[in-house]
Amino acid sequence: MGCRLSAPDYGLLLDDEVQAYIAKGATFYPPNAVDLTIEQQRAVYDDMCAAFHAGRPAGVQTWDEPFGGVPCRRYEAGESAATLVYYHGGGFVVGGLHSHDDVCAELCARANLRVISVDYALAPENPFPACYNDAMSAFEAIASTYGGPVFMAGDSAGGNLAAAVTHQARDRVAGQILIYPGLGGDPDKGSYVLHANAPELTTRDMEFYKKVRMGGAQPPEGDPRFAPLQDHDFGGLPPTVIVTAECDPLASDGEAYRDAITAAGGKAAWFNEAGLVHGCLRARTMSTRGAAFFDRVSNAVIALSEQRWPY
Repeated sequence: MGCRLSAPDYGLLLDDEVQAYIAKGATFYPPNAVDLTIEQQRAVYDDMCAAFHAGRPAGVQTWDEPFGGVPCRRYEAGESAATLVYYHGGGFVVGGLHSHDDVCAELCARANLRVISVDYALAPENPFPACYNDAMSAFEAIASTYGGPVFMAGDSAGGNLAAAVTHQARDRVAGQILIYPGLGGDPDKGSYVLHANAPELTTRDMEFYKKVRMGGAQPPEGDPRFAPLQDHDFGGLPPTVIVTAECDPLASDGEAYRDAITAAGGKAAWFNEAGLVHGCLRARTMSTRGAAFFDRVSNAVIALSEQRWPY
């Protein structure tokens, strides 16, 4: 798309509710958060997540327990044959079981299936491929513990991990739901250029997270564990739904991933929700658009868990 594109007017693209959500988040997690120390980033991110925590729906029970040696949190709201493995976002640097606790609890209640959130190792203390190794170890243990179908989900960095594990275990994953995932798309076109300076996530932020994730080393080339879009084989992947936000440099990854799967004969649907920003799962209680975004995600989990493809 090139650099001739004019910068988007986010004052027009984002409605008052979304702008109020962004302003509330900024009181905890400032736009220049990547300039803070890692410890400071984690502290302000945790404060923001606590401020937006919407609570757990009635009837959802939780257990903190390891799978494959990785700390996890299991959510159940009744009997369920299916399991959804969830990997949280946070640039591979921040977040944990607490940061997406209410999201996992709501998905459990809405879809009436077991949800297991994975607390994979964070960088810089644990550079790549530690996060992937934890994600895979947890999946292997979960899949061997429960006999029913296993589905994968995650947002942002967690969407990367969900897809990376799915590529390696595609014959054992029943479906995946990826929420504004970073999949290693072309940084020189599409949303990477158009929304390079979007609210909530910029390409500068992404470069920071990439460096921290790698511990300063060069990212591997052609390694789908790092960047699923760099895989050479998209055949045999399970039904996939990708939900992205329009005003997000990562939006184009959803389109590219859908196209790669459908070109290989698989089922994939991509929804790029207008007037929303990266991280908008937290906006669902403040924004009509944010609530509709979460509905889209929840309905995809329900449809895939029921082995339906309404797309």
